[in-house]
Amino acid sequence: MTPLRPRVRRIPLNIAATVTVVVCLFPVYWMISTAFTPSRDIQSADPRLVPRAWTLDHFRRAVGAEGFELFWRNSVLVTLGAVLLSLLVALGAAFAVARMRWRGRRQFMLMVFIAQMAPWESLIIPIYIISRDTDMLDRLPTLTLVYFMITLPFTIVVLRGFIGTIPPELEEAARVDGCTRTGAFRRVALPLLVPGLMATSLFGFITAWNEFAYANFLIIKEQDNRTLPVWLSSFQNTFGTDWGATMAASTLFALPALVIFLLLQRHVSAGFAAGAVKG
Repeated sequence: MTPLRPRVRRIPLNIAATVTVVVCLFPVYWMISTAFTPSRDIQSADPRLVPRAWTLDHFRRAVGAEGFELFWRNSVLVTLGAVLLSLLVALGAAFAVARMRWRGRRQFMLMVFIAQMAPWESLIIPIYIISRDTDMLDRLPTLTLVYFMITLPFTIVVLRGFIGTIPPELEEAARVDGCTRTGAFRRVALPLLVPGLMATSLFGFITAWNEFAYANFLIIKEQDNRTLPVWLSSFQNTFGTDWGATMAASTLFALPALVIFLLLQRHVSAGFAAGAVKG
């Protein structure tokens, strides 16, 4: 009887885990299945979990929609620019906080935590006014800077914790061998930071890739500067919403983040775990 007790105790946990997975994945499954379902079945009064028939017409309509390639390029440029800029600035800030002793270090981290907890949606109007007064509306660099601002606090916090797990003696040994502080960090610590960099870059990529509110409010007149989240609203017209094409476009939109996550999954798990060890 004793060996069965742990299994019995795990049954509620397994049930809870199964329900959680189903609840989280069902909307994704419904989106993908709708993307492959013919329009007549989508509008049917008798919906089915498994489509009666399959079609690729919605994907053809989504890919052939006006601005698909242009908006895809805009999203890639803005997202990659924000992620690279955030990693570059956060790496220097995290190293300064974790390795150096200077006045105001605790206050600086407190401000970073406050910025991380702040709801960025509440800053849409101030950022819009600043962008308007500085003639920065309808420009992709403005979106890049906004996404950089959103992802920077989290990147600093994670990288600071990750750098804190690397023994400083490794860098000191490299400096004894003749390396400068920058050279010791680049040759010794930076290779060990790869999981942390992967984790923070994935977070920044998903945040910037999926962001809609700022892209919709800061790019008003120049339609060619819009990004993919705004492009998804183009399947609405006076006759309603083309749900098949919308779901197909949403599936295509979600693919890059999914592929990157699957490729970096091991590094991401290790990065978040190590970054949470020290704070």
